Amino acid sequence: MMKHGLDPADRHRPERLSCSELAIRRQSMEQFLNVAGPQIDQLYNLVCLSGCNVLLTDAEGVVLDQRVNDADAAQFREWGLWQGVNWSEAVQGTNGIGTCLVEERQVTIHRNEHFHTRNTAMSCMDAPIWGPDGRLLAALDVSSARADQTERYNRLISAQVAQTARAIEAIFFHASFPDARIVVASGEGIAGDGTGAATLLAVDKDDLAIGATRAARRALGLEREGAIRPRPAADLLGREDELSGFDKAERAAVARALARAGGNVSAAARALGIGRATMYRRMARLELGEK
Repeated sequence: MMKHGLDPADRHRPERLSCSELAIRRQSMEQFLNVAGPQIDQLYNLVCLSGCNVLLTDAEGVVLDQRVNDADAAQFREWGLWQGVNWSEAVQGTNGIGTCLVEERQVTIHRNEHFHTRNTAMSCMDAPIWGPDGRLLAALDVSSARADQTERYNRLISAQVAQTARAIEAIFFHASFPDARIVVASGEGIAGDGTGAATLLAVDKDDLAIGATRAARRALGLEREGAIRPRPAADLLGREDELSGFDKAERAAVARALARAGGNVSAAARALGIGRATMYRRMARLELGEK
């Protein structure tokens, strides 16, 4: 890591943010941390008996949350795998968290693959988490203190880390568009990004796609980052638009009003802001029989 001016033999313990600095970072990602918490708990329950520490960082590599066994806490704290510590490559050299964030992919850094010699007693399995705006949001890490942990076992943990990261990403996407319906963008001609990440669209009441996960953005050729320009969901998904044309759109609106009114034409007409006679004429034109 010559570009960062780091010394692999440096034995100094990594510095931690102050409590107030860490609190500010956590507060800025409060909704995300609330969503991720239960998923981290589930992951920890799977790996806690094997001497593992589960960590969640922000996009800069600062650890914001963690789960660790009391029996293993002292060792991980000594290594600096703790809340408030920066594990970016610029600070720590090659390591699971920092390398995952730099390369924007799932990685496993096993023992002596770490840059700093002080970190070569650990194995780290990481996966990136992408935000609803298509930007890298966090890294999920499981680090092991076991000297006898095999690479085969690391692969099993790595698969679980990736699955949990994808689950957090999908759940946070849902939470970020509470008033939209979430559609899985799958079908002929649509392929994901090869990571198994959720290919999701957020669709508003007018059937316009207003949000997309990173995998959906890549698969559908949408804006790489930031807000997307609203587009008809049917156009993106390559499906026949059941609401195309004014007649079909009107038919759908009238049908919805009737359904909500339990078939009561007068109530449906009032909901649409039209008279009962007009409602009957529209129903006849649109071939909607009275229920």
